Amino acid sequence: MGRQAHGDLERRGRAVADAVGEFVHRLRADRTNRALRLSFLRAAGNNGILHLAHADSHCMVLLLSTDDGDEMRVLAVRDGARARDELTRLTVEINPVSGAVEVVDQSEVSANVVALLDRTEGDVPVEAGVPSPPDVAAPQAGPPPFDSSLRPPLFGRYDDRTLTGLGVIPSLLPALRKVTTDEQFGKLLTHNLPELTRDVLLALRDRVDLEDVRRHITDKWRADEDVNTGDWAQAARRAVSQAETDDDAVLGALGKSFDAWRLFLHPEQQRLATGDFKGSAKVTGGPGTGKTVVALHRVRHLVDRLPPGHSRPVLLATFNTNLALDLKDRLDQLGGDALLRRVDVRPVDALAREVVQESGLEVGWPLDEEAAMNLWHTVLAETGLLGYDADFLDAELKHVILAARCGSWDAYRRVSRAGRPRISTAQRHDVWQLVQAYQGHLAAPPRQTTYALIADQAAGLEQRRMTRVEEQARYKDQQGGRDLIHREAGSGMWLKPRYQHIVVDEAQDLSASHWRLLRAMVHKGPNDIFLVGDAHQRIYGSRIILGHQGIEIRGRASRRLTLNYRTTRQILGSANRLITGESFDDLDNGTDTLDGYRSVLTGLTPQFWRAPDRLTEMRAVATLIKERHDSHGTRYSAMAVSVPDGNSAQEFANVLGRAPYCLPVVELGKAGVGSDLDAVRIGTMHRFKGLEFQRVFLTSVGEGQVPHQRIERYRYDNPDRYRQEEQRARSLAFVAATRARDELVVTWSGRASRFLPPDADETAYHATDLLRQDGPPSGASGSAAA
Repeated sequence: MGRQAHGDLERRGRAVADAVGEFVHRLRADRTNRALRLSFLRAAGNNGILHLAHADSHCMVLLLSTDDGDEMRVLAVRDGARARDELTRLTVEINPVSGAVEVVDQSEVSANVVALLDRTEGDVPVEAGVPSPPDVAAPQAGPPPFDSSLRPPLFGRYDDRTLTGLGVIPSLLPALRKVTTDEQFGKLLTHNLPELTRDVLLALRDRVDLEDVRRHITDKWRADEDVNTGDWAQAARRAVSQAETDDDAVLGALGKSFDAWRLFLHPEQQRLATGDFKGSAKVTGGPGTGKTVVALHRVRHLVDRLPPGHSRPVLLATFNTNLALDLKDRLDQLGGDALLRRVDVRPVDALAREVVQESGLEVGWPLDEEAAMNLWHTVLAETGLLGYDADFLDAELKHVILAARCGSWDAYRRVSRAGRPRISTAQRHDVWQLVQAYQGHLAAPPRQTTYALIADQAAGLEQRRMTRVEEQARYKDQQGGRDLIHREAGSGMWLKPRYQHIVVDEAQDLSASHWRLLRAMVHKGPNDIFLVGDAHQRIYGSRIILGHQGIEIRGRASRRLTLNYRTTRQILGSANRLITGESFDDLDNGTDTLDGYRSVLTGLTPQFWRAPDRLTEMRAVATLIKERHDSHGTRYSAMAVSVPDGNSAQEFANVLGRAPYCLPVVELGKAGVGSDLDAVRIGTMHRFKGLEFQRVFLTSVGEGQVPHQRIERYRYDNPDRYRQEEQRARSLAFVAATRARDELVVTWSGRASRFLPPDADETAYHATDLLRQDGPPSGASGSAAA
C-alpha cells in the first residue's frame, strides 16, 4: 500500500480504513477472487496496469499491478457516489528523482488554483521586482507568461528543469505556474501531494538556498540507481514507494494518524531498521523524525532473524520507567506476544540494580532526587563549604568522578573535565572532600545509595563478567572446541554474554556508567549495539563520547534523520527558535545541527498568550482547553499542560479541576500517563519526555521561570555553568514544545521568557480579554510572535 493511500485513509476515518484493510487481506489471500470486483482501467507504461476495485459498497481503490509478479499495490482510496470518477481522473507517474510511484488529482488541483486565481485578480503585486537568486541556473524552458496585473507566480524564479531536478512531479508544473498567493499554495498542499514534491515546494517557498534543498531534501530521496520513468516493475520494488503494511497490527491502525505514526516506517528509515552493520550503529535526528520507530522496527528485525527459542537475547533499553512502558506497549502493537517474548525491555537503572542484586552484594536503598539533594545540603552544612551547590556536586560525581572512574584524589586532580564548568585545583580538592563525605553518609546505617552509584557498580561487575566470558572463549579455542564443564567453578555451564543485540532509545540521556554497563553485556561484533538519540533533547546528564566507552561507530553506521512527520511546520519553527544559537554534539566526537530538519505537515500557527498574573494565566488555559473539547471535539486525554516544576503542576491541577471549569485532570508521574481516563494530562517538562499529544499547552514560560531565576547567580561568577544551565533549560522547553502534534499554545504571566521572540509581550493575545469574552476565533492562526 502506497503512502498516499495511507493519507487517503487518514482523511476518511475508521470505517473506510477497516473496509480497505479487509480488502487487502482478501487480495493477499487470492487476487483471482471475483468478489474483489477488479476491473481494468488503463495500461501504465510498458509493464504496469492500473485497476479499480470495490473495497465495499461505498469505497473504491486504485491499484497498480506489474507483469513481473503477482503483487498489487493500493495507490489511492475514494468513497461516495463519485469514487469511480475521482479515481479514474488521477494521474499516476514515476518521479524521475526518487523513482517513486506518485498519484495526483490534476483536475481538482487545477480547479482549486484557478478558482482562487479568479478571486485574486486585480490584487496589487507584492513580490514584483524581487531578483532571482544568483545560484539559479539559466532557465532552459522558462515558465509561461502571466498577466502582469496579477501577482508574480510564487515559483516563477525557478524554471521547469530546476523544479523537476529537485523532485517536483512534472505533471504538476502547469498548475504550479498559476500559484501566485499563499492562499493558493496552502490550498495546493491540501491535495495529498507526493512527499518529495511537497518538501521541495515548502523549502523553496521559505526561500531555502537551492543547494541546501538538494543536499537536505532531494538527495535524501534520490534513488540508488538510474530511474526509468517507464519501468513500473522497478518502481514497485523500490522501498521509497512503499510503507510497512505487512503486519496485521499496522493494518488495523490505518485511519488513526497518531497510531500510524507510532508504527509506520518512513522509506528513508527502512534500510536503517533492517540493515546489517559491521559493529555498532547510531541514528540521530530531531523530534518527530521517527527515531523510536526505527528502534522498534530494528528490534523486530533482529528478533525475526533469531533461531527458535524461549530466551530474550535482544535488549531494548531506555532512560526511565515511563519510556520503557511506552516502548513495551508499542512493541506489543507491532508484534504482539511473539515479539515481546524474545525482547527484554528495561529502564537502564533497573537493569543495573538487577545486576548488583544478582551478584549477592548489598545494594542499599536508592535515594530519590529530592533525598539525594537534601543529603548534599547536609554535607555542605557539616563541612562549612557553603560556596558549592548540590546540583553541581551531584553532576560532578556522576559525570566526572564516576564517568572517569576516579578512585583517588590524584586521579580526580588530573582527569579531563571536558564539557564541565572550569574549576581550580583548590576547588577540585574541596569537591573531592565533599564527595568523600557524601559517600560516607551513604555507607552509614541504614545503608543507602544512588542510582548513579548502582550503575557504576553494575558496570564494574559486568565488565569483570565479560572478561571471564572472553577468557573461557579463548580457552575453548585452545582446547579445540571441547567444553570442559568444570572450568566455570562448578557451574557446569560456559558463561556467555547476556545479550546478542542491544537497542537503545533516548541515548543522549545515558551516563558513562550506563554505557560501560551496556557495552559489557554484548560481544563486540556485527549488529551489537544500535542506538538512537538527539543531543538537542538532552535534559539529563552530560555529554558522552561513545568512542571512549568502547562503542565505535564509523562511516555509514552513523545516520541522521531530518524528516519530521509528527509535528507541523508551524510548531516546529517555533520550537526550533528555542534552541537557536546553541551548539550540540552528535553523541560522539562531532557536532550536530538541525540543518535540513523539516516537517511534511502543515497546521495552525502556535498561539501566544500573556497574563498579568499567575491565576489569570491558569484560568485562561482552562478556558482554552474547555473550548477545544466542546467546540473542536478534542478528547481531554489528547491534551496536555506542561509546567516547569512539580509545584506548578499541582497549582494547575487545582484550578482546572475545580469550579467553574471542573475539568478531568491526571498528573503525570514516574510511570508516565498511567491512566486510561479521558482526562487532561498535567506534568513537568521532564515528564513530557517521549510522550505525544494532539494539543500541548506550554505554560509558565515567563522570565524567571523558564529558565529559572536561580541560574542568574552563575552569570558572572561561573559563566561556563551559566551557559550549561541555560542550554539545558532551552532543551527542556524544546522537548516539551515538540510533544504537540496539531496545536501548540504558549502562555506566561508577567514578562515573556527571553527564549521567546523579542516581541512576544507586544504581539501575544491577552488572557484578560479571553476571560471577559470568547477570545480569538476558533482555529485562529495565533499571534505575530509565532
